[in-house]
Amino acid sequence: MIDNFLFAKTKIPLLHKALSVYTQRQKVIAGNIANISTEGYKRRDVEFETHFNDALTLGGATPLAGATTQPMHMSINSSDPDQLQSQVVQTTTETDAYASGVNNVDIDLEMSELAQNQIRFKYASRLISQSFNQMRRAISGGGSGT
Repeated sequence: MIDNFLFAKTKIPLLHKALSVYTQRQKVIAGNIANISTEGYKRRDVEFETHFNDALTLGGATPLAGATTQPMHMSINSSDPDQLQSQVVQTTTETDAYASGVNNVDIDLEMSELAQNQIRFKYASRLISQSFNQMRRAISGGGSGT
């Protein structure tokens, strides 16, 4: 109850969801790397960023926003992170069908994706940390302590 009051109007729930997805992506990339020599293995990826970016845009920048006053009302421009879903998909492209010689996993691509994912995770965790620091300063009166 109190968490809905404190965090509902912030980007913290979306960033929390992003951190969960980046953790999931880390596992998927690790699985791709582990299976680089497995014959017939199909490279997997996590789709999330387009949904996340849409939710961030709709959550703060859209002039038209709706409120549901009855349970049967449809939400307008909702950025509820629970509605955001990541999806693990198998990627199959004809150009890199056998990037590793036995399947479509390319170690250079996987290492690049791994580095990008680590940067995204660090950035999102830093944003959450800054949000909590701002709340702490607001609660304590904005003093220079801590």
